Amino acid sequence: MNSTPTGPSGPQGSNHFPAGPIQKMLSHVRLENLAAGLSGGVVSTMMLHPLDLVKLRFAASDGLELRPKYNGIFHCLKSVWQQKGLRGLYQGVTPSICAAGTSWGLYLFFYNAIKAYTQEGRQTELSATEHLVSGVEAGMLTATITNPIWVIKTRLILQYNPDPSSKQYNGIVDTLVKVYRHEGVPGLYRGYVPALFGTFQGALQLMTYEELKREYNKYNKMPSDNKLSPLEYITMAALSKICAMAATYPYQVVQVRLQDQHNKYSGVIDVIRRTWRNEGARGFYKGVIPNIISVIPACCITFIVYEKVTQFLLGQSK
Repeated sequence: MNSTPTGPSGPQGSNHFPAGPIQKMLSHVRLENLAAGLSGGVVSTMMLHPLDLVKLRFAASDGLELRPKYNGIFHCLKSVWQQKGLRGLYQGVTPSICAAGTSWGLYLFFYNAIKAYTQEGRQTELSATEHLVSGVEAGMLTATITNPIWVIKTRLILQYNPDPSSKQYNGIVDTLVKVYRHEGVPGLYRGYVPALFGTFQGALQLMTYEELKREYNKYNKMPSDNKLSPLEYITMAALSKICAMAATYPYQVVQVRLQDQHNKYSGVIDVIRRTWRNEGARGFYKGVIPNIISVIPACCITFIVYEKVTQFLLGQSK
């Protein structure tokens, strides 16, 4: 039996070609998801950037003499404040906002489109594995688009004063031009391989988040898409992030060290080998405490803003 193919604007006439996979995927694209994810990433970054700065400095700390030595999170914050004041604590905030906002926006944009495409025509909900696969696919697309922004962010944050041994950067455009001029396109894609591995963190997080919401609503005998309270969203976002981060944190250390301008590595294997040889297993978890302190609140803020903005925008579009 022939079925009538359906496209973004409704049933197609007999004089049209059947909708292909890309056309079907585009029919599920919602700009509301992009706007909501971007909003969540921007708000959380503006609130918690100083802790992200601390995390990156600890993650990059590999014993080089030019790097400042910190005894802990508060010592790092105090040292940066004494040297450069509030401006120092927000060093690299513009590319951080661009990176986090763009990444969260695109990630949730792609994720929801892929998830809706996968579920099209089905009466049953997606399984945990299908949520995981959707998250990985969305993460790979996002990482490919946004990796240069993360390189720029890392270079700007990992500038130490004085540091005559390396190039100095004076903003996003200057960093982009200098990295491209001296290192070409490969320079803008430093850390791309561990970033692809990092897509599993986002996918694990979203899979856990979706399953927690579904099981919680099922326990309360509510529809699986039932709207929750802000505290419930925050709790589930925090639990999902902790689970995902515990499984995948070392990739972030490898990624930061590849993107840093103060040391030269030939690739991922070289970073892993040298980190293990010089610092042992602990080296792969440097910065994990400030990461937990910064990322968990950031994740909670991002998800609560995302959920509320999505509800508002989708409500407005109806």
